[in-house]
Amino acid sequence: MLSALHNLETHGAPIRVGLAGAGAMGRGIAVAVRRSPGMTLAWVSDLIESRAADAAALGGAPRHGSNTATLLLDHPLDVFVEASTSIIDAANSAMIAVENGAHIVWMNAEADLAFGPQVYAAAQRHGKIATSDAGDQHGVLARMLDEVELWGWKIVQAGNIKGFLNEEATPESMRHEAAKRHLDPRACCAYTDGTKLAIEMAIIANARGLLVPQNGMKGPRAKHVSEALQHFDLAAALACPEVDYLLGAEPGGGVYAIGYMDDPDERFLLDYYKLGAGPFYLHYRPCHLCHVETPLAIATVAIGKRALIAPGPRANDVFAVAKCDLPAGTLLTHAIGSPQIRGILRRCEAQDQNVPIWMIHDTPDCFIRKSVKKGEVLTFESTAIGGLPSWA
Repeated sequence: MLSALHNLETHGAPIRVGLAGAGAMGRGIAVAVRRSPGMTLAWVSDLIESRAADAAALGGAPRHGSNTATLLLDHPLDVFVEASTSIIDAANSAMIAVENGAHIVWMNAEADLAFGPQVYAAAQRHGKIATSDAGDQHGVLARMLDEVELWGWKIVQAGNIKGFLNEEATPESMRHEAAKRHLDPRACCAYTDGTKLAIEMAIIANARGLLVPQNGMKGPRAKHVSEALQHFDLAAALACPEVDYLLGAEPGGGVYAIGYMDDPDERFLLDYYKLGAGPFYLHYRPCHLCHVETPLAIATVAIGKRALIAPGPRANDVFAVAKCDLPAGTLLTHAIGSPQIRGILRRCEAQDQNVPIWMIHDTPDCFIRKSVKKGEVLTFESTAIGGLPSWA
């Protein structure tokens, strides 16, 4: 892959990359593309044009603007990276991109969960590829699971490591922490209340045929990731491979996979390699590097012609739960990172009356029509949902 990129650089034919979203992650992606061989940033879009201009300058892009669709139509790309915080607009932009000859990289897990399967199918029809990003937790986990299966192990659990969890966080309560990290308070809120964690784990679960445990992820507190082998019912997970997470474990920011190998000769050697007696084995990575790894996703679709993560059947989804009492008539806005609701990961079976949080996020005219108590899941009976894209 790297030699192919250097070859593109040498011959003056770099991968043309367009970027939607110029927040903290978008700015990082702009710089990562500029620094990577064999690719160039063609343009940046953001609803706030000054932010698009700043990110374009960082990435060396000659163009920027506030209208993604116009840029897609007027300035063709090889790869379109979606890194905004919208869902419906992001999905519409991705559809325009594939129809105009671009591959898709999602650095927007919310839109990826919501409409990733439809965009992936549209990309396939146009001879293009759509993939989740390489550097988000689910992107790193996908590569680790590939390794585990290549080794001949059975996948038991794909796991995340969550540093801190406060299910009652609000954008206002996270404002100070967000400012320290140069983040939008709503994004910081979604990280803190568990919604983003749920979205990431839903994507990898659906892509790899895994299930969340019946009553949701357990998320036991641990000091180190090695404790994962003690905190879960691994025999049950072997029969029904799952996703879950550890809370407070080191290394912070890491991800892990648990595999099973019962061959006695292999177990002897794995013990010699310091992985323990087995038959359950822990494979972990101490970090996920977000935008730093985006160029890998770009190269994988443009050169490798494959997805790092291809969406599977929607067996798991993230449903909306009230953070506070929501009286009838309450208007719901910006659901992901909201003071009103948060997301929980559940199996889709027996959830057909419950509202996925992505249906509310930036859909206009969503409101509570029947009062919902704190801790209750929003249903289609209690919640009026606005319009979704006509193609969805």
